[in-house]
Amino acid sequence: MLCFSGEYDCKLDAKGRLVLPARLKAKLPEAPAQVLVALRGFEPCVVLYPLPSWEKIAEKVLALNEFEEEYRLFQRSFLRGSTEIELDGQSRLLLPKTLLNYAQLEADIVAVGVGNRIELWNLKNYEQNLLQDAKVFSQKAQEILGNEAAKSL
Repeated sequence: MLCFSGEYDCKLDAKGRLVLPARLKAKLPEAPAQVLVALRGFEPCVVLYPLPSWEKIAEKVLALNEFEEEYRLFQRSFLRGSTEIELDGQSRLLLPKTLLNYAQLEADIVAVGVGNRIELWNLKNYEQNLLQDAKVFSQKAQEILGNEAAKSL
């Protein structure tokens, strides 16, 4: 099972390439070519899924009934802009300009391991997001994990 974790400072070069941090790269499935699928995150970030993880998610999304408007709109929003990206020989990813613009990715980037995916954030946006989410995180941890801990006693 894949489990990406940690925060890593990265730099985007002038051509829009990013060197994937070694600790994240080491968790990728071994294959002749290491392929990731990049797409827009729900927040202003780029999300990277290893191809095997992406295939499981895409299967669920594509199984939705396209004849129901709500599902069709979700499929379109979720899948638009998804792009397969292969790591080059120097462990670099070339990110599409549309995704760079969406996430406002510039020189300084934070790569965040989040379980089955990697999120790429503009450093300033990431720090702001963490500050805004701190209280919500605490409340959700209490709600979700606090109740589970009480049940197990």
